[in-house]
Amino acid sequence: MNLRSFDLNLLRVLDGMLSARNTTRVAETIGLSQPAVSAALGRLREALGDPLFVRQGNMLVPTPFALTLQEPVRTTLTMLEAVLSGGGRFDPAVSRRAFSLVGSDYFDEMLMPRLAATLGRLAPQMRLKLLPPDLDSFAGVLAAGRVDMVMSVATPTPDWIERALLFNGSFSVVAKAGHPRLRRLGLHWGDILPLETFCDIPHAIFSVADDDNRFEDDALARLGRQRRVSVAIGGFQGVARVVAESDLLGVLPTRFALAIARRLGLVVYRLGFDMPMVGMFLYWHRRDSSDAEHCWLRGVVRDLLAPTAKIVHPVTGAEFRP
Repeated sequence: MNLRSFDLNLLRVLDGMLSARNTTRVAETIGLSQPAVSAALGRLREALGDPLFVRQGNMLVPTPFALTLQEPVRTTLTMLEAVLSGGGRFDPAVSRRAFSLVGSDYFDEMLMPRLAATLGRLAPQMRLKLLPPDLDSFAGVLAAGRVDMVMSVATPTPDWIERALLFNGSFSVVAKAGHPRLRRLGLHWGDILPLETFCDIPHAIFSVADDDNRFEDDALARLGRQRRVSVAIGGFQGVARVVAESDLLGVLPTRFALAIARRLGLVVYRLGFDMPMVGMFLYWHRRDSSDAEHCWLRGVVRDLLAPTAKIVHPVTGAEFRP
């Protein structure tokens, strides 16, 4: 292929097709008509000597050759956008960038309301989307440019993914107010829940994988103990609601538990065994590290989720580790 005769605008179409795999959606995204996208796809096939996409139902599935282009095309476009921006000083007040983040429903509660308020003041035209975590590795969606950042616990990643620590968090036990077993024990807000009681009462847990083993289960295993699990749900909010309507226990991130406890009628207790703090990280593709808008939003997210020296319940004054 002769690069001199290649229309670089076709890369935008190829990038869009590798992400959306539908000519109509690509047309809406990049501001072309659907026939124009189809024509551009034809030119790409001719220039590259490959079908690039084959129809499978309503989707156009990329060929193996097209898949090899996904990462370099996305990286090239990102670099071109950075170069052509002129390197001027970034002003969030006029940014119209749309960002997609991935994170559990912890961030629905602990990040998004304050992040939306912050953007309303500082970057009113910027758009955000928070997507739930997928069962698969997030490397693929970062590589394809389908999401901009992922918030997750420590996990092995390729060397082209960068990360920054958001916070180290602790976990606490929650139960409904007036739980009959705990009431008989005379336990109150912020008390330590005895290990025997923790293991004996059935639990509702947060789980999005086939393996329901959680951080607390690893800590119990080191003591030669295990708990009883009755319900597994794919969200912390779901765990909290089940606990509020049943005699089950739940283990939630401490900051999250204290934020929702009064609203759902929950009581928060300390764990009766040692459990290491769990690090939560922000992940992104290395190609975005120097992007001014991306860098600015990463900084805002990190500031809003910065750890506190201690967590104090506003009613009881009980202190918990962050």
